[in-house]
Amino acid sequence: CKSKQLLDDSTATLQKKDAVANWKAQKAWEVAKASFNNLIGVGIRMWMAGSTVSLYSTGLIFSALWQPINALQGIGKVFEPYEDSKVDILTPKLLFAALNLAALALGVWKLNTMGLLPTHASAWVYSLPPAQEVEYSGGGLRLF
Repeated sequence: CKSKQLLDDSTATLQKKDAVANWKAQKAWEVAKASFNNLIGVGIRMWMAGSTVSLYSTGLIFSALWQPINALQGIGKVFEPYEDSKVDILTPKLLFAALNLAALALGVWKLNTMGLLPTHASAWVYSLPPAQEVEYSGGGLRLF
C-alpha cells in the first residue's frame, strides 16, 4: 500500500513538473511574439509621423532605435524566468532577436527616408560636391 502511494506521489510530481514546463514554454513564446506587436506599433507611428524632419518625428525615430537595442541587450533577463531543462527557449529567443532587429532596421530605414543618414561621400568630406538630387517637386501658380 505504501509503495502504491509513493508511486502515485511521484506520478503527480512528474505531471506537475510537465505542466510547469509547458506553461514556461508557452510564456516564452508569448514574450517572443509580443515583439511583433511592438514592431507593428512602431511602424504605424513612423508612417503617421511622415518624412519631414521635426521634433516629434526625430524623437520617435530615436525612441524606435533605442527600444530594440535595450531589448537585445536584456534578452537574457527577459527569458530567465522561463529557463528549464525541459523547455527549449532558444527558438523564442531567436524570434525575439529577429523581431527586434527588424524594428531596428525599420528605424534606420526611416532615418534614411528623412535624409538624416550620411549616405554620400560629401557628408563626410567638405571639399566634395553634394549628391545630385534625383527628384525635384514644385507646384503652385506662377503669376508672371
